[in-house]
Amino acid sequence: MATLVIMAAGLASRYGSAKQIEKVGPAGEILMEYTIYDARKAGFDRFVIVLPPGMLEDFKEVCGNRLEKKVQVEYAFQSYDSLPAWYKVPEGRTKPYGTVPAVLGGKDRIHDRFAVVNADDFYGPGAYTLMYETLQSLPEEGVGCMVAYKLKNTVSDFGTVTRGVCTLEGGKMTAVEETYKIGKAADGSIRSFYTSDEGVELDIESAVSMNFWGFTPWALKEMDAYFEAFLRAPTGGELKSECLLPTMVDDMIRAGKLIVEARTTDETWFGMTYKEDRASTAAALRKLTDQGVYPYKLF
Repeated sequence: MATLVIMAAGLASRYGSAKQIEKVGPAGEILMEYTIYDARKAGFDRFVIVLPPGMLEDFKEVCGNRLEKKVQVEYAFQSYDSLPAWYKVPEGRTKPYGTVPAVLGGKDRIHDRFAVVNADDFYGPGAYTLMYETLQSLPEEGVGCMVAYKLKNTVSDFGTVTRGVCTLEGGKMTAVEETYKIGKAADGSIRSFYTSDEGVELDIESAVSMNFWGFTPWALKEMDAYFEAFLRAPTGGELKSECLLPTMVDDMIRAGKLIVEARTTDETWFGMTYKEDRASTAAALRKLTDQGVYPYKLF
């Protein structure tokens, strides 16, 4: 048994609308339905969907009512209401606090081994099989896992992205560095444009994290403590600071608190980072359907 936590509470500021419920499949499916289809086929039997406040009714209308008849779905929410009573949200802040509190939003619904994914990313069927199999072999404490992608398979044609560039040694991830504004340069190379207009060239074969993590329930207590420390630090008072899973994982590895089993995949990512991504995502799903990878109607 294993639970998949799907993080769908972001503001979608680059996309410009509620991409979590954007219909892109041939029969009007949202991208998350492909996530659930692939994960269920791999062995995941419970799904916790973390939504922003106020989206549940729309989500149910678009696909939730249909999904609930086929799979075990539970809903959780990422909101300021779930923050500790002692913490005061800075005036003017509207942004959610990141992926660590997103997972914590569903912690009361997570009772067994679990994996975490983004709602707006397509990870590929093989990645879920790798994750499920690895999850089953994890000890109860101290070890997590992740699925790593090749950088060249994860870049958008329509703008820059953020990726966790990983260091892998002997099947384990020994470090992950959040790298911002990664995009394609005019010469065909892939660069980070975060510090300069010309960008810093990156190895296209680099292993990167796509926020596809696996843990045992032990990790939830660690996340609670890490997020509290984040809020108590100066960063907790900033308007746009985020408490991110890759940063937490890297800090725990460096502190000797966590070992991360890494599994690499050749799956190609696509997703809904920018509005322009919608057409290419819909075309990719149509192609996979035509090839017989997916039925015309998923659920």
